[in-house]
Amino acid sequence: MKGAIRWALNHIPRRWLQRIAGWAVPLMGVAYIGRGRRCPMCGCRRRRFLPYGYVTSREDALCPVCLSLERHRMIWLWLESHDELIASHPTLLHIAPEVSLMRHFKRHYKGFEARYITADLESPLATLHFDVESIPMDDCSVDAVICNHLFEHVEDDLRAMREIYRIMRPGGWGIMLVPEDRSRATTFEDDTITDRESRTRLFGQYDHRRVYGRDYDTRLEAAGFRVQRIPPSTWLTAEQQRLHATGHDDLVVVYKD
Repeated sequence: MKGAIRWALNHIPRRWLQRIAGWAVPLMGVAYIGRGRRCPMCGCRRRRFLPYGYVTSREDALCPVCLSLERHRMIWLWLESHDELIASHPTLLHIAPEVSLMRHFKRHYKGFEARYITADLESPLATLHFDVESIPMDDCSVDAVICNHLFEHVEDDLRAMREIYRIMRPGGWGIMLVPEDRSRATTFEDDTITDRESRTRLFGQYDHRRVYGRDYDTRLEAAGFRVQRIPPSTWLTAEQQRLHATGHDDLVVVYKD
C-alpha cells in the first residue's frame, strides 16, 4: 500500500491524481476497516488511516473517504472550536483547495456562493486560475484566506505572501501551513537545484523549491502579517489527537491588523 501510494504521488500528474483519487482511495480503504480512528470531517471510522507521502510514507495520514490529511483534520477541528470566524460567511479565498475542506465550505456557503472563492494555478477543482505571485484581485477584497502547502512550490514566496496580505481586508485572518523542519534555524532554498531527483532528496518533494525552518513566522511577518502559532495540544486532548490522527504540526494563523 505504501509503495503504491508513493509511486502514484511521484509519477501521476497532480491534476489527474485529483480526478482519480475520489474512487481509488476509498477502494484502498477497505483494507483498513475498523474503529480505532475517526475522521472529524466525514465521520469515517477505520482501524487507522492510510499511509501518505512522496518520499517517506507517514502512517495514519490519509482518510479513505474524504481524502483529508492530518493538517486538514487539525484545521477543521480548530475552525469548529472557533465557529464565529465563518458563521457570518466572510469572503473566503481558498487557494490550492483541498477536497476535504472544500466540500465543507461549499455546504456552509450554500446561498452565499459568491463569498467562497477557490483558486489554483491549474487544478480543475478551482473556479479561478492564477499565479499566487500576481493575484488578479483588488486590494482589501477578501476577509479570510486559506492557503496550505503552497509557498514551498512558488518561485518568490515573499512576493506571494505580500500579494495575499494586499488583498486581505484589515481585521482579516488566514491559515497558512507549510512543511516545516523545525530543526533548521533558517529556510533552505537553492534555485540552482532543478533536477527532479535532487529536489526530492533535498526538499522532500520533486516540485518543492525550499524547506522551511524556524524562520517561517518571520517570513510571514516580513509580508506584514501578525502570526499566531498554535500547538494542537492547546485545544485538543491527547486522546482527541490520537483518535483523529491530527499529526504533530502547529497551526499557523495570520492576521492583518
